[in-house]
Amino acid sequence: MSDLPKSVTINEEGPREGFQIEPGPIETARKIELIDALAQTGLRQIQTVSFVPPKNVPGMADADAVVAGIRRRPGVAYTALWLNERGLLRALASPNLDVFGTISLCPSAAFLQRNQKRTLGENYEAQRSILQTYKKSGVKVRRGGLMATFGCNFEGDIPVDHVVGMVGQLLQLASEAEVTLDFVSLADTMAWATPTSIQRVVGSVRERFPGLRLSLHLHDTRGMGIANAFAGLQMGVDIFDAAVAGLGGCPFAGHRGAAGNVCTEDLVFLCEEMGISTGIDLDSLVETARLAEDIVGHMLPGSVKTGGTLSKFRNAQRVAV
Repeated sequence: MSDLPKSVTINEEGPREGFQIEPGPIETARKIELIDALAQTGLRQIQTVSFVPPKNVPGMADADAVVAGIRRRPGVAYTALWLNERGLLRALASPNLDVFGTISLCPSAAFLQRNQKRTLGENYEAQRSILQTYKKSGVKVRRGGLMATFGCNFEGDIPVDHVVGMVGQLLQLASEAEVTLDFVSLADTMAWATPTSIQRVVGSVRERFPGLRLSLHLHDTRGMGIANAFAGLQMGVDIFDAAVAGLGGCPFAGHRGAAGNVCTEDLVFLCEEMGISTGIDLDSLVETARLAEDIVGHMLPGSVKTGGTLSKFRNAQRVAV
């Protein structure tokens, strides 16, 4: 177990995670409204859209219009997701986006086939190809990622040694392309992780690659998201993906009601109460979570927005004293 980090980086994925799965329709202007509000909370990175075929993900049919309408705020990186070179070219065509390269593998052959219609070998070659496109386009490669790291609804448990080996493949791909990854993200795409498996997998990857910085992408379908984040913090992980109000879910995860990432305001609350700096204004973030509920037109699973932050109560106590 590592020492707790003094600060963490939280990458907001709610707009992309949420609007890809909400039945909608949601107006483009309201999607932009949420992104602009998130940018005022202290978040430093917001994933806005995914550039994927509208027939596969109808909620992203207006992705180009959403990105075009963003009012950029200094100090905030606005990113997007893509799964192939066509999606990358769409991102590069948008002056409102910060385009950073990502390479992604998946230890579950069954999920990869369902999600991207590729075999493990085909995906490896696709990542090698997109690395060359990054190089030609002058795109800095920052992130490596593994989907379905902790388990899969179509394949079951993922052996830890398979995960460690696939991290090695990511690093080999990067080395061949003469790039250095800033970090590798371990994604619990289908919410199989528990605090014990977080510790086991993160510990095993660290043992094999001790200098490698890791991040966690934790889905909350089985209610373990915040507990798994706590386990990651105990292991010294200092980068997390999160989704405001708990927006979102993977449309290809294979279970009804698949939840989004760990809720941003709940994660910020956890960190701040533990003395870990996030740089985020929690009260502002809670108001933005309530805005997200208004936009989608139904309750969202985040807890802190319901119970409220403790700052107002503590301030009231100080005044009373």
